Amino acid sequence: MKIEHIAIWVKDLENMRNFYMKYFNMGCNEKYINTKKKFSSYFLSFEGGTRIELMHQPDVLQNANKKFKSLGLTHLAISIGSKSKVDKLTERIRSDGYPIIGEPRITGDGYYESVILDPEGNHIELTA
Repeated sequence: MKIEHIAIWVKDLENMRNFYMKYFNMGCNEKYINTKKKFSSYFLSFEGGTRIELMHQPDVLQNANKKFKSLGLTHLAISIGSKSKVDKLTERIRSDGYPIIGEPRITGDGYYESVILDPEGNHIELTA
């Protein structure tokens, strides 16, 4: 078994698509649009086949408590491949103005990681 895809509701579909494609070298399908439901989405693909579906619909409400812990999915971890690649991508993302909320380090459970926020505040762990 494997994870086929993870779906994320987004406010700005194009901005989020550009972010994930730019920093994680993801492929992208044609934009899907359902005019009746006012729904649109993209599937972004990692080299190994796992995908992220970015979805937008105007009537989906934003989580007002995103800064606080709550039950449910909490972050997405993306393996970059090495400590030096984690450091390099973290600095690239920082220099482009995105928040780094966890500096590169070895965690208590043995991962080398940093934690960034995507343009809409989702937590992304960059792991070696």
